[in-house]
Amino acid sequence: MSSHAPAAPAAATSAALSSTSSNLAPGPAAAAILRETWAGVHGDPAWLERLDWSGGGSLPSVFPVTELAAATAGAASLAVAELIHAASGQAPRAGVDQRLASLWFGTSLRPQGWEVPPQWDTVAGDYRAADGWIRLHTNAPHHRAAALGVLGVPADKAAVAKAVAGWEANALEAAVVGNGGCAAAMRSAADWATHPQGLAISREPLLHWTDFDAGAARQHAFTRERPLQGIRVLDLTRILAGPVATRFLAGFGADVLRIDPPGWEEPNTVPEVVLGKRCARLDLKRGEDLQILEGLLRQADVMVHGYRADALARLGLDARRRRELNPGLVDISLDAYGWSGPWQHRRGFDSLVQMSSGIAEAGMRQRGLDRPGPLPVQAIDHATGYLLATAAVRGLSRRLATGAGCQVRASLARTAQLLLSNAGLARDTAPLAPESQADMAGQVEATSWGPARRVRPPVTVAGAPVHWARPAGALGSAAAAW
Repeated sequence: MSSHAPAAPAAATSAALSSTSSNLAPGPAAAAILRETWAGVHGDPAWLERLDWSGGGSLPSVFPVTELAAATAGAASLAVAELIHAASGQAPRAGVDQRLASLWFGTSLRPQGWEVPPQWDTVAGDYRAADGWIRLHTNAPHHRAAALGVLGVPADKAAVAKAVAGWEANALEAAVVGNGGCAAAMRSAADWATHPQGLAISREPLLHWTDFDAGAARQHAFTRERPLQGIRVLDLTRILAGPVATRFLAGFGADVLRIDPPGWEEPNTVPEVVLGKRCARLDLKRGEDLQILEGLLRQADVMVHGYRADALARLGLDARRRRELNPGLVDISLDAYGWSGPWQHRRGFDSLVQMSSGIAEAGMRQRGLDRPGPLPVQAIDHATGYLLATAAVRGLSRRLATGAGCQVRASLARTAQLLLSNAGLARDTAPLAPESQADMAGQVEATSWGPARRVRPPVTVAGAPVHWARPAGALGSAAAAW
């Protein structure tokens, strides 16, 4: 294998892609984030001229969140356009609506006559410690039990706040993490820059890309209208970033099969992110189910997984084994705090990375707040999801040319660095206008929880409309089979 950049399709020369159409010019932050994202997947810069920008207004933040949304979603749509070019020689234009991308970075789902459960459980949140602030992430029952076990209090927010006040933030963070939980003390960007994990992240690329030698990849019958139809995507991700990536792939026709363990539920996120997917359950601690997963992996085109760096290895499915099972696999993985440094195996989520990296502290300080000032949406999760989707489609384009698979790794912390490094390019723009019926897709989606509407897709690819063939369905509602 090698870690050089994959070559762009031979026909995708600057001359071939020189035509442009009139469209809204991106702001400096959006343009910079798009360039860095596209470079991260080793895309031909000429393709950047084929992205049309539209939509106005911005999410309220001291950071360029709308620009991050539009640039990463736009990069994913460019990757689809490039795949069409690689397969057919046609070079369609792609587009991104900055307003719609902003809305999708919140939630795309608008239930009709029912409600999604609250985003956070009753304990999760920011607490004032003896010397600063700390965030406890307790949505999963075992993470809540870990935090409460350290604090020695019941699941009562007032009792938790009183107990946290007696701890130093860093000490409590270490204790909760050491007990198998999830927590993050609030640090400034300057503190993070000198922290051992922050230093490690600063040395990592946006995406770690490794090419494999040419192999015999499974082929699929390409169609212009549904460019990912026939592509099998094995989805071993939960919560937001990974599921956002596989939802995007499903929107262009991919057969996405999500695997969850028995008993796992995400009632506050599943209706949002399982659109277009089939959802099955396997207990990977059982030998029979692990064999089923290996069989699915052998037949997959793309695998997206969000296990910690050492978790799949403990199951006997490290990167080498995955490569042995499927030499043509486009192997996409993510973790929270990066792939090097002392925290590379640490559990983490978007809201925790915002606390660790300085985002929440900057929001508090620059907005004159008396508590952490997080982003208005979980933008690190969503942006990382679109980065993963961009990498997956670029990997398929590469495989189409060579038969070779690849491995691509991303992290929430490195995406946070992408946002932080472009904060100085943010510009003041009008806020997003109130949501209207014009923002909604026309059809009603018959989800497993009730009827719902979605915000219109934020991206376009000429001749290949975004469309999800399946409504959002409950976890475990399908068989673990292609």
